[in-house]
Amino acid sequence: MPYLLRVELPDVPGSLGAVAAAIGEAGGDIEAIEIVEHRPDGTAVDDVLLETAPGVMPDSLVSACNKLDGVQVLWVSRYGAGGNLFLDLEAVEALTQTPASARDEIVDLLPITFRADWGMRVRRKGDHVKVLHRTSAAPESATGNPEWFPAKHAVRLELPPDWAASADGTLVAGAPIGRDDELVLFGRRGGPEILDSELARLGHLAALAASIAKNA
Repeated sequence: MPYLLRVELPDVPGSLGAVAAAIGEAGGDIEAIEIVEHRPDGTAVDDVLLETAPGVMPDSLVSACNKLDGVQVLWVSRYGAGGNLFLDLEAVEALTQTPASARDEIVDLLPITFRADWGMRVRRKGDHVKVLHRTSAAPESATGNPEWFPAKHAVRLELPPDWAASADGTLVAGAPIGRDDELVLFGRRGGPEILDSELARLGHLAALAASIAKNA
C-alpha cells in the first residue's frame, strides 16, 4: 500500500540514510524521496513515497523514524495508486507542451506537484471572485475573498466561511499568475502545513505558467 511521509530530519550527511534504513527495517520500501525544504536551524524536510509490505501499518513506520535522534514524522497519509513525486521541472515541461493553455494546465498540475487535494484559478470581478478553472475536487464557487487582491506574491490564504472547504480544515496557498487580480490556488485538506519553500515554488511556477502562456 502506498504512503507519503513528510519527515523532518537533521540536515547533515547520513541522516537520510538512517531514515531510509529505519523505514526498510519496519517493512517499508522507498519509491522516491524529494527534499522539500532546507531550514536555517540545520534541519531539512523531505517527502518520502513508499510502499508497505502486507500487514505493515503506517504507525510502525512512524515509530521507527521517530526513534532516530532529531527525526520527526510531520505527516503520513495514503497516496494514490500509481502516484509519484511530480517534480517542478516535470511540471514546467508539461506546461511547455501546451503553452496556450498553460494557465489552466498549471491548475491541473498543482495537486500532484504539491500533494494537495485540489487546484483552482480565480479572478477578482469587482466585489466578487470568479472561478476560471478548477480541478474536480475544488470548491465549485468562490464568493470571496476580494481582500486577497491585489496579489503581489505567493501567500497562505484564509478561506471565507461560506466555502465548504473552510469547514474541513483545508489549508490553502495562492500566487498571482501574470496579473495582480488573478490567483492560482491549491488546497490541502487537513495538512501537512504549507511550508515557506512551497510558497516560493508556487510563486515561481505560477510566474512561469503566465510567461509561457503570454509567449504562446
